[in-house]
Amino acid sequence: MPPRSKVAGLPPEVKEWLDQALVESNFSGYEALSSELGSRGYSIGKSALHRYGSEFEVKLASLKMASEQAKAVVLAAPDDEGAVNEALMRLVQEHLFKLLMTDNKPIDLPKVAKAVAELGRASVVQKKWQAEVRDKAAAAADKVEKIAKKGGLDAKTVDQIRRSILGVAS
Repeated sequence: MPPRSKVAGLPPEVKEWLDQALVESNFSGYEALSSELGSRGYSIGKSALHRYGSEFEVKLASLKMASEQAKAVVLAAPDDEGAVNEALMRLVQEHLFKLLMTDNKPIDLPKVAKAVAELGRASVVQKKWQAEVRDKAAAAADKVEKIAKKGGLDAKTVDQIRRSILGVAS
């Protein structure tokens, strides 16, 4: 088993500074970063910093790409009913369950319990939001129906408008 990364052993505020410095320097200047860390009392070579920086750069690029793709998906197919969020919650539930079922692998039970609790809260909030959206759509459909009837539209047209607002297939 390889030795633990010296970067991983840095205090949180120093690691935060290092991460920011890596981003600002566009993941270059490892020798200068090594010198700066040395002046702060941490001996980490430029090669170790480069290994850490390369991994960090890949993770950051993946996160940026995922964010950009998510934005594109939302713009292309708005999810007013929260189906994507619900699917993500189910995926997380599945992975948490698999994590709990693994044999001989240590797990951080408090973290898993917190994740389950947060997932439960998110699910409740999601369901409440969905109910609010349905109620608002029904109220809008009722208003449009009254207006349409006053305007002299026939029952079939009113029904089509109502179904369209509520998202019910014809």
